[in-house]
Amino acid sequence: MSAQRQILPVADQAQVRAYARRLTLKYPRRLALALSLHGLAAVAGLAGPRLLGELVQGVRDGSGISVDTVVLAIAGFIAVQAVLIRYAVYVSAKLGEKVLAELREEFVDRVLALPLSTVERAGSGDLITRTSRDVDALSRTVRHAVPETLIALVAGAFVLGALALAGPLLMLPSLVAVPLLWFSTRWYLKRARDGYLRENAAYADMTEGLSETVEGARTVEAFGLQHRRHLRTDRDIARSWAAERYTLGLRTVWFPAVEFGYVLPIVATLLAGGLFYLEDWVSLAQVTAATLYVQQLIDPLDRLLSWVDELQVGGASMARLLGVANVPDDRDPGAERPDGESMVADDVRYAYREGHDVLHGVSLEVSPGERLAMVGPSGAGKSTLGRLLAGIHGPRTGEVRVGGVPLVELPLDELRGHVALVTQEHHVFRGTLRDNVLIGRPGAGDAEVENALAAVDAKEWVEALPDGLDTQVGSGGVAVSPAQAQQVALARLVLADPHTLVLDEATSLIDPRAARHLERSLAAVLEGRTVIAIAHRLYTAHDADRVAVVEDGRISELGSHDELVAAGGAYAALWDSWHGTSR
Repeated sequence: MSAQRQILPVADQAQVRAYARRLTLKYPRRLALALSLHGLAAVAGLAGPRLLGELVQGVRDGSGISVDTVVLAIAGFIAVQAVLIRYAVYVSAKLGEKVLAELREEFVDRVLALPLSTVERAGSGDLITRTSRDVDALSRTVRHAVPETLIALVAGAFVLGALALAGPLLMLPSLVAVPLLWFSTRWYLKRARDGYLRENAAYADMTEGLSETVEGARTVEAFGLQHRRHLRTDRDIARSWAAERYTLGLRTVWFPAVEFGYVLPIVATLLAGGLFYLEDWVSLAQVTAATLYVQQLIDPLDRLLSWVDELQVGGASMARLLGVANVPDDRDPGAERPDGESMVADDVRYAYREGHDVLHGVSLEVSPGERLAMVGPSGAGKSTLGRLLAGIHGPRTGEVRVGGVPLVELPLDELRGHVALVTQEHHVFRGTLRDNVLIGRPGAGDAEVENALAAVDAKEWVEALPDGLDTQVGSGGVAVSPAQAQQVALARLVLADPHTLVLDEATSLIDPRAARHLERSLAAVLEGRTVIAIAHRLYTAHDADRVAVVEDGRISELGSHDELVAAGGAYAALWDSWHGTSR
């Protein structure tokens, strides 16, 4: 993995086992029913070898046993076994789907509870891989590997019991493969988990690199970074290939050993059974039945060991999914409630990388109801300061408080009632337009949703939609332009109605004239609310109560538009270059 990338934690084996045990035992009646049906199916399948053994013995002794009767009995038991297996598989699959659904819901809850700062530092690749590749792998495990393993254990236990009843002496040859299977499987399991974790981590790294390249394609092309991105992709693919080659190497050693272990007991039982029969220690019927039982034991044993590999993949994926819960909460659920809405940043410093501060001792006080604009050159630290003021990041040193309480101590539900951030990056979820806006306040009615959309100048295009608020948007629905997506995000904000809003170029994708009208409409709707606007269009600063000029991670100027223009400093130069010499 890249040394700089912070990957989300992975649960240890004890956590995985405890969680799997809890899920398995959560529905004891359904589990007992599934195991009982599989057990009865296994018992029905044991009748055939015993009847065939008796038939062989009868032919040997000339007892005149009816072949037709034996064949009909075997056919009857096979039919019963087929019916039992059908219902056993149905019950197992139904239980597996229920467990899988709960596991997915718990994972979504954990992801949504992650601190935003942690998500940003981890990067998208790791989360994308966990929510796609790992969930898919775990789905295969829960749907197939777990029930197949349980079936194999139940069937194997009954076959061994039948083998013991057929002749205890004939069990001994079947144990000849136990050391080979035991040591080869132990060797494999010792290495498989870490190997699959490395494989998934390498895949996450590759996904991260590819998503960065796709999302930044224009930047890559503009700065001629194609060769560098190719090299990054090649390195990621090489690491992924090496990780998969390692796990494949484990399987190429383990699988042949297991296959040899299947054949060995049959040969040993036939040889030893023949010797025991010659010594008159066992009957021909016992040798026949024992050989068939040993051969029948191959199926559950093969099923068990074959799915062990899938269980390792699923176990590694579960460790990554459960690891999300190990991210420490950055909020204090017992924090005191803010007394008022005044916001204060006191000597805050922040670094994305240790030893490289991007904010240097910034202090700022924003009064309730004030409109503050932050301007400055790209890379000056405006967006970083906005994220600190919105409580997304906690400062490295210093403090950001609202109503006297540090933002980083407020639970998210409490925080979002005081401060909300809207950036130029918006997502329209698959669903109705109404549902997309209701994210801001799920309990709002249609009239409130329509008023929120009207407040952000979206009324005209919303009314033109085929089904109005019921129109399906997002993936597979009616296409929503980037500018319209920004309006939807702002409508969510209007509906949520927090006291303080941090707008990070929230209208940048909208036509300048339309954006100015929109900002004035918003100002009317948000009258009395505190608005901190990070602006690249200086008319936003012109309309604000105060303007903070951010340069090199510091606030170099602070005052009203007229005061700063009259001072003839950095803001005046920005205004002249943007607006011309006329003021």
